[in-house]
Amino acid sequence: MLSERFSEALSFAAQLHATQVRKGSGVPYVAHLLGVASIALEYGATEEEAIAALLHDAIEDRGGDTIRQEIRRRFGDTVTAIVDGCTDADTEPKPPWRDRKEAYIAQIPHKSASVRLVSAADKLYNALSIRKDYQQVGEQIWERFTGGKTGTLWYYRALVNAFESVESTPLVKVLAQVVAELETLTLSPK
Repeated sequence: MLSERFSEALSFAAQLHATQVRKGSGVPYVAHLLGVASIALEYGATEEEAIAALLHDAIEDRGGDTIRQEIRRRFGDTVTAIVDGCTDADTEPKPPWRDRKEAYIAQIPHKSASVRLVSAADKLYNALSIRKDYQQVGEQIWERFTGGKTGTLWYYRALVNAFESVESTPLVKVLAQVVAELETLTLSPK
């Protein structure tokens, strides 16, 4: 069962990300946070992992170390460590896209099972969103992404390979399947 801590995290995440929308779609960003938490819970997340799923982008997108310290104060060291593990940059300006992604991928095998669970849930949600949006808008979807089509497809394949190098959980298997579908769909457009 989820406690009042989860409700508090949900409220905090909604406040932090209230002004954000998803790239290109205009969907309120909180939908992403709820989706990632839902996927994590469906694949066995503890309450702390589910809270981290709600907050997984907070350090990166909403204030760096100031938000890290607030997460630690409100939710403790375990949640903070998971969120930190899901963060690929906590400074502005962020380092170059490819460098950040390569560094993130290289760290996956060394991350805790909790970080890998939340990260894989995040990547699955994103891959599902890309697939859905691709089916609606076609090739122009790649304009939303810094890495473009080639970089984005490389990133998701490299993520799958990194997760699989550690373990092939049911979540990682679903992520691998969705990424393969996305590659097939986009590499042979109609």
